[in-house]
Amino acid sequence: MDMASKAVRKKVALGHLLLPIALTLLCAAPVSSAVSPPDFSPNPQVSWIASPGGLKPAGNGPGPLRDDPKHPTISNDDFRLTGKQPTFPVADLSNPILQPWVRDIVRKHNEQVLAGKGGYGLRQSCWPVGLTIFLTVPVFRPIFIVQSPKEVVMTWQLDAQSRHIHLNVPHTTNPKPSWFGESVGHYEGDTLVVDTIGLNTKTVVDIYRTPHTEKLHVVERWHTIDAGKTLEVTITVDDPDTFYQPWTVRVRGQRGREEFLEEICAESNFNFGLFDFHMPVAKTADF
Repeated sequence: MDMASKAVRKKVALGHLLLPIALTLLCAAPVSSAVSPPDFSPNPQVSWIASPGGLKPAGNGPGPLRDDPKHPTISNDDFRLTGKQPTFPVADLSNPILQPWVRDIVRKHNEQVLAGKGGYGLRQSCWPVGLTIFLTVPVFRPIFIVQSPKEVVMTWQLDAQSRHIHLNVPHTTNPKPSWFGESVGHYEGDTLVVDTIGLNTKTVVDIYRTPHTEKLHVVERWHTIDAGKTLEVTITVDDPDTFYQPWTVRVRGQRGREEFLEEICAESNFNFGLFDFHMPVAKTADF
């Protein structure tokens, strides 16, 4: 056998030896399953309207606060759907997540409502509502979402309240506390993950006016289900100085086609003549 034939035989033999190894490595290699980031607003007319029911428990655990069984909440949105007389929220104080100082504040709020003194929230006073309330109300008015490579902006039609989520950046070292805090986010496949800190203590975490400290930390996971017709947000709330343990809830919204309208919260004769909403009022003219 000449040298050329021997060289060919060696190459063939080596090929038979390496082929099984190559196939094994190919099968073991992870298969790329790239998923495009969610497009929450494929055109400017797409909005999202929160589904009734507010913060709903997600998984096991005692949180969040719920209605006192003896005093179910009937919201203005429920009134529009059912005609039932609206009521102010009264919290079930048996929930074990509340630390004593928080339970005392919520109890006093319950007593105020049950005494007929009202229980208006920040929205009725034209104040920014804060993060968790922003996600759940109002039911009949839309939220618009604008996505760009560096930022996601979410805007309520009601009061035009907005929050900004900065993408693919870390938190600042010491963010100054604000109404909506400092939100940073990134995409994990088809989900927008948002981490928020730096929330001031002027806001509350739910319709029962449950307070919190500046240690409040909120993580949200936004994605769509039902072939893009439903928006689902899973929210984990953690504040070690307010709650004995973190709690997780879920909210959903339905896709809307509403035009963005200007709807401003402002003082009026109704606000000052019939009810005291404790609205901020300028003492001097700014012009």
